[in-house]
Amino acid sequence: MSDDPYKVLGVGKDATQAEIKKAYRKLAKTLHPDLHPGDKAKAAEFQAVTAAYDIVGDADKRKRFDAGEIDASGQERPQRQYYREYADTDPQGRYASGAGYGDFDDLSGVFSDLFGARAQARTGRAQGFAARGADVRYHLEVDFMDAVRGAKRPVPLPDGSAIDLTIPAGVRDGQTLRLRGKGQPGFGDGPAGDAYVSITVRPHEAFTRDGSDIEIEVPITFDEAVLGAKIEVPTLTGKVAMSVPKGASSGQRLRLKGRGVKPAKGAAGDQYVRLKIVTPTKPNAEMEAIARQWRDTVDEDPRAKLWRDV
Repeated sequence: MSDDPYKVLGVGKDATQAEIKKAYRKLAKTLHPDLHPGDKAKAAEFQAVTAAYDIVGDADKRKRFDAGEIDASGQERPQRQYYREYADTDPQGRYASGAGYGDFDDLSGVFSDLFGARAQARTGRAQGFAARGADVRYHLEVDFMDAVRGAKRPVPLPDGSAIDLTIPAGVRDGQTLRLRGKGQPGFGDGPAGDAYVSITVRPHEAFTRDGSDIEIEVPITFDEAVLGAKIEVPTLTGKVAMSVPKGASSGQRLRLKGRGVKPAKGAAGDQYVRLKIVTPTKPNAEMEAIARQWRDTVDEDPRAKLWRDV
């Protein structure tokens, strides 16, 4: 993986957080393992992209990376001490003997500070050293029904394994779920990082969603609109009977209370049914005769309101 997460994501160092997020989502959708089963190269690219986004997609981590405090994997960079730091100190502190030679024990301590910290950071085995593992980010597309009802889905990893993810009922498009301790392993006695899974919800062919409310367009016939009727309407939990009032119009919205999305916490939303009057594509002679009679006897202009303020 490149040491520069900006290059991995294909953005400049002056990119905004929104531009970085957009670049990540575009690459994640293209490289996701679901689209390239068994392709280890694509899996490695996907892992690199998620690791890069974990660094610069987080404003605080990005600031620390730009300052050189952490590397491209999110690990702390060992603090370096230079000769200048010692050269600029008080001469009495630099040289202990009257002969003008530094105390060897003092110098050995300097080199111990310089190299010991680096070895400690590399191995993680020094006494008392512990560092938390890096967080990782993944992307998962789920069906509309899985998002509103809740489900369990595996998140494929680049190494061929998978993380079992519980999708809570009512999860929203763009929401990020956290899996504690499922990130990179820690160093020494440090804990593992976390895994963050961003959710994209595929649109449904009939339902649309607005928060916890949903809406569906339901066609009705001319006679059902005029006379009223009892019809079956699909909901998230199956078919229900609904009454169409007499004189219903296209675009009219009817509410089914409590038939919307039921999130893991909180009350369920409502379902709205938008009516659409559908006439036969080839009306027969009898229907045409009824329509002519209607035209001659009904004195009502459905467009009258359009001209009130014109």
